[in-house]
Amino acid sequence: MPKQVQRGRHWYAIHTYSGYEEAVARNLKQRIESLGMEDKIFNVLVPTEKKIKIKGGKRQVVEEKIYPGYVLVEMIVTDDSWYVVRNTPRVTGFIGAGTEPIPISDEEIKEIQKRMGIKEPKYKVDLKVGDVVKITDGPFKDFDGKISEVDEKRGRVKVLINMFGRDTPVELDFLQVKKI
Repeated sequence: MPKQVQRGRHWYAIHTYSGYEEAVARNLKQRIESLGMEDKIFNVLVPTEKKIKIKGGKRQVVEEKIYPGYVLVEMIVTDDSWYVVRNTPRVTGFIGAGTEPIPISDEEIKEIQKRMGIKEPKYKVDLKVGDVVKITDGPFKDFDGKISEVDEKRGRVKVLINMFGRDTPVELDFLQVKKI
């Protein structure tokens, strides 16, 4: 139990069993309601962001947890609110020193919320014209080639691969190539 209580409303990170973040958030919300803690525990959040993956040759947007194994809780820490959160099934504890929860800074929370609020995932491109790449997906898998064009807006690259003794341009998704 916290010795010195942090006054005021702050965000805290609680550690959970990995893979149970949504279940913990649901459980905690039910406990807050049933135990009448709405005046001390205000928000429960599992931070996620959208990412682009290639599955079966198709581009898909998937939602991934930013911090697997963690749930964020906005609350005023008192003995009873601490107890409610700490004793929620599959919660292993607060992030902090010893038994003292340490609040997350406002800047960090704003950054997390900004990351979560981005509707369209961005392409992370560290490829440029002239880079030698290995194709990791699609009909030309395991071919090596050289990038001749980079289209950041569409998330595409043009790769020259050597087929039958000549360079042949192939248009691919960023996610289908990896720098050698």
